[in-house]
Amino acid sequence: MLLRKTAWFWKSGLAVISFVLIFSISGCSDTPPEEDTVSETVIDVQAVPDESQEDAEKIINICINIYDKAAEENKLADLETIRGIVNRLGENGYPAVDNRNQVNMTEAEQVLEFCKKVDAQEEAELTILEISYLDGFVKYDLHTKDGNVDVVRSYYKYEDGGLQREVTGSYQAEYWNYTEEGYLMFSGVWFSEKLYILTLSGVEEHTALRVQPLDETYRELSRKYLNSISFEQNNMFIVDWSEDDFGDLDFYDMYDILYQKENGECVPYAANDNLTVGAVYRIPKEEFEGVIMKYFNIDSETLQSKTVYYSEDSTYEYKPRGFEEVEYPEYPYSEVIGYTENSDGTITLTANVVFPYSGNSKVYAHEIVIRPLEDGRVQYVSNRIIPSEDNSEETWHTPRLTAEEWEELYGGE
Repeated sequence: MLLRKTAWFWKSGLAVISFVLIFSISGCSDTPPEEDTVSETVIDVQAVPDESQEDAEKIINICINIYDKAAEENKLADLETIRGIVNRLGENGYPAVDNRNQVNMTEAEQVLEFCKKVDAQEEAELTILEISYLDGFVKYDLHTKDGNVDVVRSYYKYEDGGLQREVTGSYQAEYWNYTEEGYLMFSGVWFSEKLYILTLSGVEEHTALRVQPLDETYRELSRKYLNSISFEQNNMFIVDWSEDDFGDLDFYDMYDILYQKENGECVPYAANDNLTVGAVYRIPKEEFEGVIMKYFNIDSETLQSKTVYYSEDSTYEYKPRGFEEVEYPEYPYSEVIGYTENSDGTITLTANVVFPYSGNSKVYAHEIVIRPLEDGRVQYVSNRIIPSEDNSEETWHTPRLTAEEWEELYGGE
């Protein structure tokens, strides 16, 4: 399989702007990388061929009634709406999948055949549709010849009762791979006149489309137990830990995530507006433990030993993440590929870590044990990284500062 990795980690101007906009030093979020120096290859935005525009109109006519109905019911982002659009397109002969890989790709055999043509350095064309949860879809028009793959990327947005093309760009794939895990992954840098005005550079794109089907039960388990934790600003799924030994699990990061999960808002203990000053809070014991202990079977003594606790006033010290602890906003996700129901009522989930930004559909695999509770809640019991020579480094994660690092940076302020 053709591999071109030159531009994997080139940070485009748009990515840097997104970083500034997304970054919140409080660590609050709604829903990773080494750097290589590469030369910038400018690829002009090409005019969309007439036949491609005609095909787009056909695609719009196929699914517009689903968009209209979903808009009336305020369900444009619902999984079942997305599933309906994907399947409708598949019924009309188009390879289609959602951009979160929660619905099996339709007409996957067309994609597999195209990948074979790439390997054989034959000439071929293919259109793949990626349905977004943000009211629209991306149309990838692919053309391969001599082992190279050219991509024309067009984004169509549903607005005011219609689907209109918003942005179009083109590039030659710097990286292209159909992986053992059944993903088509490709990347490159494309240019748009609208976005160039804002960024003065191209847009780095990393696409990961699951081609092979996945059991719906596995996807439901991922959504229910793993996606809400994710990999953003925490190490829950990247270190080994268990109820017997919580190891290096960072409970301050878990507090940030679980507080928002419980309360629907960020923790109220924000970083100082002056980035040179480190904020320090004391959270009442009942408040801190009330969040953590809903999701972990841990006693007060153990939790206090893994944090900074002041017995004189029964409070936990809390330092919000600061500028030095920011992460580049590209994260992998865990995809359950198997599970076992244990005799003690727990469930062991086996998951691959998929990282589109690095073109890797298996950074590593891990086992997560969860304990479903009668009230519908869940406790997390353990995480174990499955050893393998192929495991890659977790480049996206930035740990919190140690006490010594914090003291050195903020000078005890």
